[in-house]
Amino acid sequence: MTMLEVHQVLRDRYQLQKLLSLNPLRQTWLAVDLANQEQVVVKLLMFGAAMDWTNVKLFEREAEILKQLNYPQIPQYRDSFRINEQDIKFVLVESYICGASFKELLAQGRKFSELEIENIAKDILQILIYLHEQKPPILHRDIKPSNLILGEDGQVYLVDFGAVQNRVATVGSTFTVVGTYGYAPIEQFGDRAIPATDLYGLGATLIHLITGTSPADLPQKDLRIQFENFVSLSPFFTQWLEHLTEPAPERRPSTARQALKLLEIKAFSISKSIQPKTTRVNLKKSFDELNISIPPIDANIGSLPFFLISTVFITPFLAVASMLTVGFLLKPGITYIIPSVIICSILIPFVFMWFRTLESSCGRTEINLDRENFLVKLKLFGFTYSRKQGRNLEITNIFPTTLERNIEYSRLALVIETIGKKYSFSPPLTDVERNWLIQEIKDWLKIS
Repeated sequence: MTMLEVHQVLRDRYQLQKLLSLNPLRQTWLAVDLANQEQVVVKLLMFGAAMDWTNVKLFEREAEILKQLNYPQIPQYRDSFRINEQDIKFVLVESYICGASFKELLAQGRKFSELEIENIAKDILQILIYLHEQKPPILHRDIKPSNLILGEDGQVYLVDFGAVQNRVATVGSTFTVVGTYGYAPIEQFGDRAIPATDLYGLGATLIHLITGTSPADLPQKDLRIQFENFVSLSPFFTQWLEHLTEPAPERRPSTARQALKLLEIKAFSISKSIQPKTTRVNLKKSFDELNISIPPIDANIGSLPFFLISTVFITPFLAVASMLTVGFLLKPGITYIIPSVIICSILIPFVFMWFRTLESSCGRTEINLDRENFLVKLKLFGFTYSRKQGRNLEITNIFPTTLERNIEYSRLALVIETIGKKYSFSPPLTDVERNWLIQEIKDWLKIS
């Protein structure tokens, strides 16, 4: 690759002053536009052994997109051309932003407060709103500290549109895979970039700024960046950053405008409850969804004798009752009715207790809420045998109750009370777990 020189003039107009960055394919220079004596940035794409037409396509796309954009916190397109000096070179000229990249500020040891990070986030989100609401939407796809500049005017600028995409991914389409490890979510490496992809890059960048550590170097759990122990943030801002960096794109804010609204009004569910340390309940929540899965916690060897004995006891009674029912259908008469009534009066309590034992030992309860509706599913051996659903806006209260009480046990339940109706279900929970889940659901729904 040919190295250009300081003071060299391109196209009799752009005099190179300082090399800003260099890699095997690209050179970026600070230059002076001799036509008006203004400083500009000159980017050059060099032909070499590592060059392929994908690089040319991305370079030309960057120039094409910058021509269309007119936003004060994005570099302005100035010129583009080709030169044939030794290597064939593609050249892009854009306005120069006076300031320092956040990568440089971090290297200098700069620390950022939560308030500063919040203001930086708002600036970047305004830029993303502008980009994403273009027709078609424009995705940056490479948001990271080196591509964000803190200008001398205090504004945040988004630069380097070399990875830009001006189409949202659709089924069957293919795009060039770009991005930087640690800042790019998993769907970006599968050619599935969407507006929420840029929001992940923003969240990862903000985590880097506030922790001082690259997200690639922070621990992860279930693909989530674990940053909470490295900083002291308000619960709201911690959850907001977690929301932006959800591994699944559908769990992030769907638009930059939505993410900005959440940040401005701080309308996010912050739980006041403490999760029991020994619970087997699986709870996952985001701004858009709350999913609770309650396994058969009471499954133990102690319930096995009753289950076996009751099964042996019930089976012959069921067989006799079935035969009497068939006999009554074939030849209606009192001969079949009286024995059936006697057998059923004996059988029903045992069947009920048998089913409750089976439900407690093998059943699973799933509670799913989105922003519109709630759904409670009771499952046995993977099959759903009961569904209770309704609208969130109609929920007036959630509370514990006792459905049954006898010498043997008391069956405690959860009740979702709506306008004119109560939905009750009794998963096997301890008192602590039951109170915790009630508080979690209330917090998420923002009801007292």
